[in-house]
Amino acid sequence: GILNSVGLQNPGVHAFIENELPFLKQYSAKIIANISGNTIEEYCEMADILATSGVDLIEMNISCPNVKQGGVAFGTNADTVFEITQRVKKHCKQPLIVKLSPNVTSIQDMAKAAESGGADALSLINTLLGMSIDIHTRKPILANNVGGLSGPAVKPVAVRMVWQVASVTKLPIIGMGGIMTWEDAVEFILAGASAVAVGTALFADPLASVKVLEGVEAYMAKHNLKSISDFTGKVQIHA
Repeated sequence: GILNSVGLQNPGVHAFIENELPFLKQYSAKIIANISGNTIEEYCEMADILATSGVDLIEMNISCPNVKQGGVAFGTNADTVFEITQRVKKHCKQPLIVKLSPNVTSIQDMAKAAESGGADALSLINTLLGMSIDIHTRKPILANNVGGLSGPAVKPVAVRMVWQVASVTKLPIIGMGGIMTWEDAVEFILAGASAVAVGTALFADPLASVKVLEGVEAYMAKHNLKSISDFTGKVQIHA
């Protein structure tokens, strides 16, 4: 896997709309804008700005620290998840996806809170918190001390959490976390995901997403499956 501490580097929502969005609109793919903030008000402001921008969906990253609550991440408290989802949803003109943090006691409670708050879909998981120490300097390798772990190392955790969330909500789930191959993607779909996302794999192979798609299509043809929904959540759990 990859342990990173790059934060959420980006040019900002206005620069995105002006400089990045026109390029993306040339293509037929749906555009998802991922937003994050330090306060609920910041999230709401970005949803307002994006409302008429032409993006198709908004994904809300709630793994960010809430500066008004001592830096505790929004996504680690069910009441806060409900509140931020409900408030941001009122400002959204597009469907709202809530991206859940795995660094919680109960991912199911967070999913139910987001659903109650008005989320249209869920995405999971975000990165797991990790740490690495230089044994010679005795200092953490990352300047931030801890970072986000992604890639194949987190896949079993991600698949488990998708399965758990699918058991308590009817919302569509975008599964992510360590998908490197089409077989990984099929696992997530069987666990309950309606769609999947590929991230870390793209660092090793820019065509990873295409290969995953082609592999899933071949799997569906082999098993006479007409739609993703034909095998979404169809894992056969041992008695």
